[in-house]
Amino acid sequence: MTNEMRILLIEDEEAARTLLERMLTLSGYKVLSASLGSDAISIMEHENIDLIVSDLFLPDKTAIEILQESRRISPTTEVIVITGHASAETAVKAMKEGAFDYITKPVNFDELKLVVAKALEKQHLLSENLYLKKQLKGRFEFSNIIGSSQSMKLLFERISRIAKTDSTVLITGESGTGKELVARALHFNGARKLKPFVAINCGAIPEMLLESELFGHVRGAFTGAIRDKAGKFEAANNGTIFLDEIGTMPQHLQGKLLRVLQEQKMERIGSNSPIKLNVRVISATNLDLEQQVKQGNFREDLFYRLNVIPLNLPPLRERKEDIRELTAHFLEKCCRLMGKEPKAISRQALEGLEQYYW
Repeated sequence: MTNEMRILLIEDEEAARTLLERMLTLSGYKVLSASLGSDAISIMEHENIDLIVSDLFLPDKTAIEILQESRRISPTTEVIVITGHASAETAVKAMKEGAFDYITKPVNFDELKLVVAKALEKQHLLSENLYLKKQLKGRFEFSNIIGSSQSMKLLFERISRIAKTDSTVLITGESGTGKELVARALHFNGARKLKPFVAINCGAIPEMLLESELFGHVRGAFTGAIRDKAGKFEAANNGTIFLDEIGTMPQHLQGKLLRVLQEQKMERIGSNSPIKLNVRVISATNLDLEQQVKQGNFREDLFYRLNVIPLNLPPLRERKEDIRELTAHFLEKCCRLMGKEPKAISRQALEGLEQYYW
């Protein structure tokens, strides 16, 4: 990660600047230095900078102002603040404005190396993910899929490739991993993006109603069927249907779904008139469907029909590097919805979240 990584060091005390520059250079980084905020901004405007390490208080500017200028010039460049005022208030203020982290004086070399390495890793992954997101053109902008970790980078790459196909996809992952968000991303960045996207939660609808919801019915098909009704498959025709919690589907409906996938046609309940379908099927589950097949709870032939392209979403405990970014996202969203001023979270609270077993 050190090859050609360029760090802008901003420190007005010459002795401290020389020492820090030597530390970072020995670690393999290319270091550009400045003693004034105005000089640093000029460097940012003319050089590609991967990371900024700045003293909190400079003769002409503060690190907060440097950070704001950095966001304007290079949004993915991270900022580490050095402060001699080791107070929670100072740390929270810097991180509230978007600083990656802070280090107190006198600077500990090992701590500096660790924080710099983490910041550069995040910057590298974030830059790659921003590039990938720009390639995923369409109505769905991925604004709610948060993460810069290696596992999320790989996920974005897979979504990019899968979206270009029209294959059936089975998304697996624990509850809360964002399966529907990914399904929408696949649809709205694919060839069917101008056609309907219809989602149905198979586990949230009573068994006696699920068949009608999926396939529709004609008037008089059963008690209470007072008029014809189109099902979700018809509503999704030429587009995509998303079958969430597919593992909870009753066995008799599994067989009917299999026939629909095989024949690309269906009949409403109570009707013998076939309706031709052209629907991409994306399904999702938090169950181990292979285990469900072994236990006789899920049809093996349907499983293979649905599992043409498997896509597994990692749980948060396997991408703890994203906790900082997720926390900032949800905190900002919560404050905005409640009409509150933006808040920040302390380093201690972040460390607690990162150490928690999610």
